[in-house]
Amino acid sequence: MSNISTSKAESILIVGAGAFGLSTALELTSRGYTNITVLDRYSPPVPDGSSVDVSRVIRTEYADPVYSQMAQEALQGWKSEYKDHYHHTGFAMLSETASNPYIKKTLEIVHDQGRVLDEFVDGNGLKQPYPDIRADFSSLRAYHNREGGWADAEGSIRLLGHRCSQAGVSFVTGPRGTVRSLRKRGSRVVGVDVLSGDFLPAAHIILSIGAWSNLLLDLTHAASASGQPVGFIQLSPQEAHSISRTPVMINLTSGIFCFPPTPGTNILKVARHSYGFATTLATEGSDQTVSSPKRDANNADKSFLPDEADQALRDGLRQLVPQFAERPWSNCRLCWYTDTPEGDFVIDFHPTLDGVFIATGGAGQ
Repeated sequence: MSNISTSKAESILIVGAGAFGLSTALELTSRGYTNITVLDRYSPPVPDGSSVDVSRVIRTEYADPVYSQMAQEALQGWKSEYKDHYHHTGFAMLSETASNPYIKKTLEIVHDQGRVLDEFVDGNGLKQPYPDIRADFSSLRAYHNREGGWADAEGSIRLLGHRCSQAGVSFVTGPRGTVRSLRKRGSRVVGVDVLSGDFLPAAHIILSIGAWSNLLLDLTHAASASGQPVGFIQLSPQEAHSISRTPVMINLTSGIFCFPPTPGTNILKVARHSYGFATTLATEGSDQTVSSPKRDANNADKSFLPDEADQALRDGLRQLVPQFAERPWSNCRLCWYTDTPEGDFVIDFHPTLDGVFIATGGAGQ
């Protein structure tokens, strides 16, 4: 197993132009590496990547001290370098039961770190800091942190890609940037085969393609892809203003979470963080099938939800923002997650293939 070479002029291919791939590219340039190329089907922001959408939750509440500390450090970045893409609305966790294992562990970590969350046995206590909440939360427990909110995911990825370009990172997109397979020589990966043109050689390959990972490398023991439902409702400016003073809210019992309306577009977004929906796709050059989004199409361009997912999102809206629960979707789709057994990132050199570094498992964290 080899590490990144001390020769900083050797070629590095990063497959995937999402948050993992772009942040890795930018970090490598800051460490003096000069020959970095990012490959993807689309230019960032990649339309169907899990890093991209109108919004992503920014929170520091995790049931693991390492992720909690990482999130607190990241929050400082959102409030400084990426402040134009961060909305500091606050974050609230809700529970339908008196005892929730995730919340219990999260509270222990918060207290160990010398921090506190607002705790409401009657969830309607959230209405004091957030008067635009109209729902009845009396049967829910609520845990609130003013330090949190949401990010404009598409805008922040666009900025990150721009910073990479300014730092000298090269980009190859379209068929030439769409990787079909890894090119191997013995136990070493020496480049990638792409949809168009000759193979692209490299001294090092970094795989950061999220839900597409198993199409290139068998990681089924450590990561799987699932589609999680998300729905969007178009509000009028007046309707959006009526719920603008609300936090990001997630019901940890059902997994349903909801954002305040997006400024400018007035879009209300609701999604579910829970079990997802699998597909069956054949991998390149073998009979193996895996769950994965499609490689050769934009997975975000079709408005579709399974009936069960549609009903779950509607039920969540009735609980969190009931006044808009029956409004038609302006768009709906499945957002592709990369699930791991314990919800951890998978970031390491491959144990048997030299020249390969893996960074996946980021979706849904």
